[in-house]
Amino acid sequence: MTLTGECFCGSVAYQINGPLRDARSCHCSRCRKAFSAQASAYAEVAAADFSWTRGEALLTNYVDQDGFGFRFCKQCGSTLCGIYQDQVHGITLGCLNDDPQIEIGRHIYTGSKASWEVIPAGVVQFEKDA
Repeated sequence: MTLTGECFCGSVAYQINGPLRDARSCHCSRCRKAFSAQASAYAEVAAADFSWTRGEALLTNYVDQDGFGFRFCKQCGSTLCGIYQDQVHGITLGCLNDDPQIEIGRHIYTGSKASWEVIPAGVVQFEKDA
């Protein structure tokens, strides 16, 4: 399966030649801030299956002290992928152009979700990570 994705302004694009796995939505306070939303929507990808096809020079990173972080478009601010020790670890599902044929399998850190968010009954939830 080949998937493509891009940032909001279209200046940065990527391609994935392989499967996505472990799609999840994180509701922790850090993800809410990083994604400017009630939660993240993220799936893992093998670094070898991922490549930038346009605008790599327009990327900037935020990396924490443990080597985990995000890569953003400098122009529009779209969060495109997660990184670990400068390797792409996963992608944000919202920037995909194609149907990834994957569903979010779990909602994590729901114990610290925003008070204004209502998660529907029956959704697989974990107070912390699973």
